[in-house]
Amino acid sequence: MAKIWEGKPSAPGMRFAVVMSRFNSGVTDKLLEGALEALKRAQVAAEDIEVVRVPGAFEIPLAAKVLAASGRFSGVVCVAAIVKGGTPHWDYLSRSVTDAVARVALDTGVPVTNAVLTTETLEQAVARSTGRGSDNKGYDAALAAVETAVLHRALAGGGRNGKN
Repeated sequence: MAKIWEGKPSAPGMRFAVVMSRFNSGVTDKLLEGALEALKRAQVAAEDIEVVRVPGAFEIPLAAKVLAASGRFSGVVCVAAIVKGGTPHWDYLSRSVTDAVARVALDTGVPVTNAVLTTETLEQAVARSTGRGSDNKGYDAALAAVETAVLHRALAGGGRNGKN
């Protein structure tokens, strides 16, 4: 039978950072709450979590890169809300932030997850941020960061593997 590797949602002793945009704070504060809830449920100690607030979504990738490259974190969670307006700015910003966040993960080898909401309306953003558990995209992104960090550690030979 093939060996199957899978991360588990438990990361005691691992450190995580959350980068959040202050813009649309009514939404991003709720995404942060979801991310912190997921990290707590994954047994990440409060002292092993750092939150970095940046002005807007455009500033997230650089902050995430600095954190990921520091070697201090097992994963970085990015949260923001980009709501479509009356100009094409939304299209450019959404694509550039999403691509840059992915590039940070690839360039650093550190799991960097994306809860940068790109919605047509504020109501859609609120709906994706105010739920509890997996109804909150911040929660989902933090859980993905935990599972991916645990998987990466296992694949690198550091233990804590899933099914293997």
